Amino acid sequence: MQDTSKQYNAVIDTCKSLFIKKMTDYGSAWRILRLPSLTDQIFIKAQRIRGLQQNGVQKVDEGQESEFIGIINYCIMALVQIERGVVEQPDLSTDEAVELYEKHISVTKKLMEDKNHDYGEAWRDMRVSSLTDLILQKLLRVKQIEDNAGKTLVSEGIDANYQDMINYAVFAMIHLNQE
Repeated sequence: MQDTSKQYNAVIDTCKSLFIKKMTDYGSAWRILRLPSLTDQIFIKAQRIRGLQQNGVQKVDEGQESEFIGIINYCIMALVQIERGVVEQPDLSTDEAVELYEKHISVTKKLMEDKNHDYGEAWRDMRVSSLTDLILQKLLRVKQIEDNAGKTLVSEGIDANYQDMINYAVFAMIHLNQE
């Protein structure tokens, strides 16, 4: 579990570094995005990963890793949107956005640690393609919940699905970094 924590932190450091650089370039323009728009962005990235895995050929010079980073960062943005709501104009400084990023990653990592304990690090025996499929399944669930105006009868909410997608993407990146 100690290795998992270090590996998780290393992946998140990479993701957060890119998030900060994009905040410097673009500010918090993403704050105007409604949740379904963020879900669709994540879906596009997951579909591209699946396409790369199935086709084995890529025409754009960005591989699976950059798409998993995008999934993680868009999921964090979605969690911020759930917490803070959508705005009409960018309203966060880089420092404020990073503080929210770290807050949501902390909660998501704790969820991973709890599940990892109960499941005995089963993800280590999974294929990256299976983790991709799980992310796509979660996305389809989120889309359905969004279509149901956020209501569920017995299922966990949208936020839990975004957290699971972050953790699956982190696991996939750990696998990719070990290859």
